[in-house]
Amino acid sequence: MSLGAYSYIKGIVAATWTGIKHFFRPRMTLRYPEQKLDLEGPGYRFDAKQGVGLPGFKGRHILYMDKCTGCQLCAIACDGVAVAIEMQHIKKGKPQNKKEIWPAVDYGRCVFCGLCVDACPFDALYMTNDYELAAYDKMSLKYTPEMLAVPPKIQGQTTKVKIDTERGVVKHE
Repeated sequence: MSLGAYSYIKGIVAATWTGIKHFFRPRMTLRYPEQKLDLEGPGYRFDAKQGVGLPGFKGRHILYMDKCTGCQLCAIACDGVAVAIEMQHIKKGKPQNKKEIWPAVDYGRCVFCGLCVDACPFDALYMTNDYELAAYDKMSLKYTPEMLAVPPKIQGQTTKVKIDTERGVVKHE
């Protein structure tokens, strides 16, 4: 038997074995939008003590207005990547934010890199597990500071999932 025929038969056997192995695994198919993913964890955050980003899903931002000082570091970090954060002047009367400027995010431009979360020294900006940000017009993708301060609500039936490094996403029953 030649080397070419041997590798051809080996490829057929490997492909058949992979098909048989996956035939008995449950499928990861959701009936979206009736079923939604319920991702584990609070979302992407930056731990300043360790100096690393904590793993999590990078979805919609959430702004804690009582922690934000208006330092603009989030907008500066975003400036070199997507220019999605713009500081807006809004009178809130918060004592820690004397400048009274707050970040607003344009999700039409955001690339969900998380650099704005990493740059915030006061833990005022996080990324949540909210991944439904579709809109019919571009203006609906611009979130004001008040809109960012509202925590996301997951509506409908959710499916718990776990991320497995070998098999990918696996459903929790």
